[in-house]
Amino acid sequence: MEDKYLFNELTDLSKKTKQTKGLPEDLEFKIVQMLERLNRIAQIGGYAAEFDTMSRYIETVISIPWDARTTDELDLSKAKEILDKNHYGMEDVKERILEYLATILLIKQRGGNGIVKSPVLLFVGLQGVGKTTLAISIAESLGREFVRIAMGALGTVLELRGRSKAFPESEPGQIIKALIRSKVRNPVILLDEIEKASGEQGLRSDIMAALLEILDPNQNPQFRDHYIDYPVDLSEVLFICSANNTGTISTALMDRMEVIKMPSYTDAEKIVIARDYLMPKVMEKTSLRAEELKIDPNLWPSVVRPFGYDTGIRSLGRTLESMARKVAKEIVEGKSKGVLINAENLKHYLPK
Repeated sequence: MEDKYLFNELTDLSKKTKQTKGLPEDLEFKIVQMLERLNRIAQIGGYAAEFDTMSRYIETVISIPWDARTTDELDLSKAKEILDKNHYGMEDVKERILEYLATILLIKQRGGNGIVKSPVLLFVGLQGVGKTTLAISIAESLGREFVRIAMGALGTVLELRGRSKAFPESEPGQIIKALIRSKVRNPVILLDEIEKASGEQGLRSDIMAALLEILDPNQNPQFRDHYIDYPVDLSEVLFICSANNTGTISTALMDRMEVIKMPSYTDAEKIVIARDYLMPKVMEKTSLRAEELKIDPNLWPSVVRPFGYDTGIRSLGRTLESMARKVAKEIVEGKSKGVLINAENLKHYLPK
């Protein structure tokens, strides 16, 4: 079949189409017809915008993981170990996540589909309290691929559902793009900061309605992206949502989610997080050795609240990175072989 195509590009597309596992037969037939049409355009000679549009569509469709998936690793002791490794404190939150994973395990052991029947988790909390890293930990616990979609960047529902290929510069929506990036049909997809999706009331309502279809297990097996224009099964995807607050999230959408409120950290907890979790990562990132940067143990309360007011974990991480970079600069310039940060020199090393 490949020999009849005029261009190597069409031959390659035909070959890739045949090799795409799980591609629905009627969709494959549609692609074959499109390839034959493209070949006729090529035989006529000259350039046609339709050639680019159709070949890009075919490339996108065969990139969707129709049949590829990872095998879940449902081991609660391993999941607890991962959660403890990545997150300090938050015992109630971690316990609820373990209960959630245990339910999935039990349903799967008894022949059901745990992901479909489990509610969608919604992590609610201030910026920098660990919502994204918790979602990553869940993906790691399950042995699944992880993809994050920043909902704050969505200005229209078309960015979520795609735009019909009839329009110039059309492309699939963020959900299909996430599947393509993950290369499996059962990734963990984090819909991050869903309350920030579009600041305009009408557009936000449209996006909330689209999210309802994406997250509802009764509707998402037949999710239709406007660009693909063919049902794509999302039932094996584990969706997790996050939000700073729930004020703009529709009631219908809230009904389909299990809210887990993220607590703010106390200063004592932040000291442990800064010293035992963040600082080792900062040292590795800046290639500093243990003897080249030391912090007086009594100084951690001042590092956690460097400007007198409470800051988030993300801000705390930036403070430590800034301090480490200043030390790194002194070492590179030959001004110092190592620094002990104490009460006398703290102000010099803190970010201005």
